[in-house]
Amino acid sequence: MTVLAVDVGGTTIKGAVADPDGRILHTLTAPTRADDDPVKAVRSLCVQLRDDAVRLGAVPVAIGVVTPGLVDDESGVVRYAANLRFRDVPLRALIGADLELPVAVGHDARAAGVAEAVARGLDDFLLLPLGTGIAAAIVVRGVPLAGATFAAGEVGHMPVYPGGEACSCGQQGCLEVYASAGGLARRYARLSGSSGVDSQAIAALVGTDPVARSVWDDATRALGTALASLTLTLDPARIVLGGGLADAGDLFFTPVRDALRAALAWRSPPPVIRSVFGARAALVGAAVMARREAGLPVPDGWGAPAA
Repeated sequence: MTVLAVDVGGTTIKGAVADPDGRILHTLTAPTRADDDPVKAVRSLCVQLRDDAVRLGAVPVAIGVVTPGLVDDESGVVRYAANLRFRDVPLRALIGADLELPVAVGHDARAAGVAEAVARGLDDFLLLPLGTGIAAAIVVRGVPLAGATFAAGEVGHMPVYPGGEACSCGQQGCLEVYASAGGLARRYARLSGSSGVDSQAIAALVGTDPVARSVWDDATRALGTALASLTLTLDPARIVLGGGLADAGDLFFTPVRDALRAALAWRSPPPVIRSVFGARAALVGAAVMARREAGLPVPDGWGAPAA
């Protein structure tokens, strides 16, 4: 029995059809249209994804949809998502009416944490997917914590450079201004005068472009500093980093680990490792949520990439 998975990002919406073993049979991508009608864009993609699955002969039994922001998993309502202009959007009710399927709605970073926990058999860890923004999954005994107001893990708005550059949230010096993929691209464009250069291109320029080197160093130092605060607060067994920036490998991980170690004077840092899913962790997590919503088992290792 197949399930549908949808990851709503600040720039794009990603959809997938997953088979009973966690293999991806089909994918679909559409722009989020955050400046137009993002709710309509999400609903349209979900309907198209369902129709595609049926045409493939893979009739789905449930769908999981994950978004950033303040997400009430139990009611299926996105209370607030700044990058999507969502406020009190009853996503479960809307998509359930459109598709006539069971719907699981959750937070993208917490869903990514679910995927990592299942794939690796991890119980206590901190996961930061680094995308358009930054949030964290705080996983304790295999369960991602939502917090009293569904705001646990909004680490992108931790001030790392007090009095620093302005963030869209109204604060200054926030982590995601410096260390998210979107923030890195915006800072490079502003400081270099060259627009349209994404985080992957900036990584490739670090060895030859002083502006790229500067914004890269700011990003890794900011992230290492933030991880030190989170380590001292939460004492995770390990820290997992995902998203597009993690694809830079040692160019990214080495300075982040160094900054984390330098900020912890009296204790050793936890291991900092790369997500097994990279940028697809939230999508796989949405598929896990859909299977659970349908009452289907999710064995350890489900959805993990082949070794």
